[in-house]
Amino acid sequence: MSGTSRTDEGRGRLGSKLSGFAMALGCVLFLGGFAWGAIVYQPYTVPTDSMSPTITAGDRVLAERIDGSDVTRGDVVVFKQASWGNMPMVKRVVAVGGDTVACCTENKLTVNGKKIDEPYLPKGSAAEATTIPAIKVPEGRLFLLGDERSGSLDSTAHLTEAGSGTVPRSSVDARVDAVAWPMNGMLSRPTNFESLGAISEPGPLRLVLTAIVVGAALVLGGGAYGPIAKRAERRRGRTGTREQALAG
Repeated sequence: MSGTSRTDEGRGRLGSKLSGFAMALGCVLFLGGFAWGAIVYQPYTVPTDSMSPTITAGDRVLAERIDGSDVTRGDVVVFKQASWGNMPMVKRVVAVGGDTVACCTENKLTVNGKKIDEPYLPKGSAAEATTIPAIKVPEGRLFLLGDERSGSLDSTAHLTEAGSGTVPRSSVDARVDAVAWPMNGMLSRPTNFESLGAISEPGPLRLVLTAIVVGAALVLGGGAYGPIAKRAERRRGRTGTREQALAG
């Protein structure tokens, strides 16, 4: 066997090992990413336009399973409340326990006397479409509004109930991170609430998706190595045969 043949054979064995390793790692990342996502996230279909234009009727969202104690102002949450029909609903948290919320001062929602810019509201609409008397949110509870203020059955529709339309933190099941279908991507962070305190950090969705995409690429790349290597080997064989014939 010539030196060139032994070198090619050695390269082939190394390539096969690397290909196998890439496929194994890809499977771990791909399947692990799906498993991670299934544990951390829950999909929901939103039935109404009460959160338009952020989320519209029929959108499929991915919501991170969290404890209600982790909810902060600006979060879009999925919750169930008996007095609201005891079915999953999606609204935005605008005030938490201890806050005083009202609407409207200079056409803006106010929380603890601070005017809140709300870029997520539909264009051409104003916060003044909803009138909210000054309400102090009880500790351990949340005041929720839809982004489509004129047509949302939110806390303003339950002001006469105990708690002035608020819901307990324990009613929250998850926090919406992204609109998966149509593929609108991650929700914007509600930075307009930063002056009132910390806002939540996005969940690990980007890491989950990265693991899945990288895993799929490694599996496909590793699987493609074999046919490509064989094709290259046949090409080298034909080239070598022609060279030998010419030399002869």
